[in-house]
Formats: sequence, structure tokens, C-alpha cells
Amino acid sequence: MFQSLNASVDTPAGVVAAARWISQSLPLAMAAWLAAIVALGTGRQRRAVLSAFAGMALAWVGAQALRHGVQAPRPAQLGLGMQWIDHAARAGFPSLHAAGAFALAAALSLGRMPWAAGVAWTAALAIAWSRVCLGVHFPSDVLAGALTGMLGAWAAHRAGLALDGFRTEAIGSAALLQQGPLLPRMPAAERHESER
Repeated sequence: MFQSLNASVDTPAGVVAAARWISQSLPLAMAAWLAAIVALGTGRQRRAVLSAFAGMALAWVGAQALRHGVQAPRPAQLGLGMQWIDHAARAGFPSLHAAGAFALAAALSLGRMPWAAGVAWTAALAIAWSRVCLGVHFPSDVLAGALTGMLGAWAAHRAGLALDGFRTEAIGSAALLQQGPLLPRMPAAERHESER
């Protein structure tokens, strides 16, 4: 499968140029887009993006842990395919690009932002393709990155729900304390009678 997705000398130059842009510039464009949502979006949109950042951070930690444990080489280190961008010869399993992109897409889906999630899923698939097309990852690297990213997004979403539940419970308890005693108050005349 790697050989069929990896660009060769017969691949049109426009395809390789598009893969380079997707791999190197699209993640930066997505970051700017997220910053705009945080700056200009509604409270729900900002929460979804902040959850996405948390999911991306968890995915990055998980992917780094896997990389240190597995130490799988990249295609060029094994003399396979063609590498179309400069890349250090370090472990490639799982793909950090795929982990981050899929964490973002999954988090926006879980945050109920369908229009943004659609854009993010499209970008995630394009980024995963570009990494294999450019010869810096095997398909298994981007698949593992995608799974790691989605797991990170799910974990961040669950943690956010737990925090929301805790916050709601704390606010409810504080409101009860502000209400005062839970027993009905006696009318003033009855209170004076009971004090005699």
C-alpha cells in the first residue's frame, strides 16, 4: 500500500507540491483558524476548541510515548520509496501530524460543531495522505496516529464532561447554601409566641 500512495518520479509535480503544502502549511492554517474561533466564537465554540487543544496535547503525549516504546523506522531509513521533504531519521510510528489532525477533528465532532468538524476531518485525511505521499510515513504510522488522536480527543472530552458535572454540582450546592435554611420560616407572630 505504501508504494501505491508514495509519490514517484512519474507523479505530477502539482500533486507533490499540493502534498508539501498540505503537510507543512495546512497545520499552520488550521492553528490560525482555531485562534480565530477562540477570539471570535461563541462560548460553546471556544469550549470545543479548548477541548480540542487538550485532546491534541493528550494525543501528542500518547504518540510520543508510543514512539519511544516502538522505535519504528521511517520508509527512507529502510530504503523504501521516495522522500520528497527533508526529515530527520527518527521514529515515525505513530505520525504526530496525523495524531494532532485527527484529535482536532474528533474533538470538534464531540463538541457538536458539525461545520468545523467537517473541515477538520477533510484536513486530517489530507494531512494523513500527504505524509505517506511524501514518503515520511507508512500508512500504519498515520493510522496509528489517527487512532491516538481520536483517543486523546475522547479522553479530553470525557474529562471536560466530568469537570462540567463537578462544576454544576458545586454551583448547585453553593446556591442551596445561599438560600438559607431548608425548613419553612415561621410567621413573626408564631415566632414570638414560641419565644415566651
